[in-house]
Amino acid sequence: MKRTTGTDRTVTRNWRSATRAVRGGTWRSELGETSEALFLTSGYSYEDAETPAARFAGEEQGMTYSRLQNPTVAMLEERIALLDGAGACRAQASGMAAMTAALLCQLSAGDHVVAARAAFGSCRWLVDNLLPRFGITGTTIDSADNDAWERAIRPETKVFFFETPANPTLDVVDLEYVCGLARAHGITAVVDNAFATPALQRPLEFGADVVAYSATKLMDGQGRVLAGAVCGSEEFINDVLLPFQRNTGPNIAPFNAWVVLKGLETLSLRAHRQSENSLAIGQFLEGRVPRILHPGLASHPRHALAMRQMEACGPIFAFDMGSREQAFALLNALELIDISNNIGDARSLMCHPASTTHAAMSEEARAEMSVTEGLLRINVGLEDAQDLMEDLDRALGRLNM
Repeated sequence: MKRTTGTDRTVTRNWRSATRAVRGGTWRSELGETSEALFLTSGYSYEDAETPAARFAGEEQGMTYSRLQNPTVAMLEERIALLDGAGACRAQASGMAAMTAALLCQLSAGDHVVAARAAFGSCRWLVDNLLPRFGITGTTIDSADNDAWERAIRPETKVFFFETPANPTLDVVDLEYVCGLARAHGITAVVDNAFATPALQRPLEFGADVVAYSATKLMDGQGRVLAGAVCGSEEFINDVLLPFQRNTGPNIAPFNAWVVLKGLETLSLRAHRQSENSLAIGQFLEGRVPRILHPGLASHPRHALAMRQMEACGPIFAFDMGSREQAFALLNALELIDISNNIGDARSLMCHPASTTHAAMSEEARAEMSVTEGLLRINVGLEDAQDLMEDLDRALGRLNM
């Protein structure tokens, strides 16, 4: 196989984002296939005994074992790195595999993490439950309070960990300030960019060191496979992350990598169209529901910051119905929008975070994050926005709202 982009990566780095999403990282075999090939193999054979010895010694490039390299996976990694503006990328089995690897690969007993308190439930579980098992302490803060980041720094602080916009409360972190503060103190800024993807936001351009993704979401875009990715400098990916990954094995399957490669080809188109639909739905709901959390609306406390950092508002937002009873009643009245805890799908989906994505958290932790009993999270898809509004209008009408 050969890289159709050549060995000089400056060529592909001069391409614009839309071209990178379709052609970045493409390899072709001697057959000249136009679509990326799917390599379903765990191992590789060699023409002579010297070749594997040289490859395992790092003296020669080439495949050795699919826990370390796979051509289909490598194409995905190159493409995501190009889209993100990263030196390198390693794909993972899932979004949470990516978050876990991005943290554990660089932390040791005695280290300290400062994390945003508003986060996906499993990400908070990492900080609150998993890391302490290994002697790694964590402090969770209000990510919108810039001063809180500095106040939380200790001599042993090694990582800032946060997502923006956050799941499910859509908290927005000042990337330039927080990443700059981290760099000034020799702290690694790890950003969960799953809600936006590089189609809408590129944290590395604001000073982030590491960007982690649940590629299950917008990158795939059709709810088909689990996938994750971690991006950063070549030094971080190859010297810090890779030793952890090659020995613990959170690797993505080649088939899943191939599916995400296909999703990336339309990522920007979907992300921007879904953002347009999301803004229209948000404007429709504003004033009709008790509270709405949408970074694309002027009512969001960090709307201006979100629009400076993001190309568009994204497909996901939240709103509060006031009580679990009202939230469940609305969900049960929907006819078009599916009840589902996934996001990033081309289909519109809605869920009740307190009883699904954040159900494993304590009531106190949910209250701290403002994940109330009435909160609903919606992923706005690619359907006609008018049909979605009519579905919501019927459902709200049944609740006399």
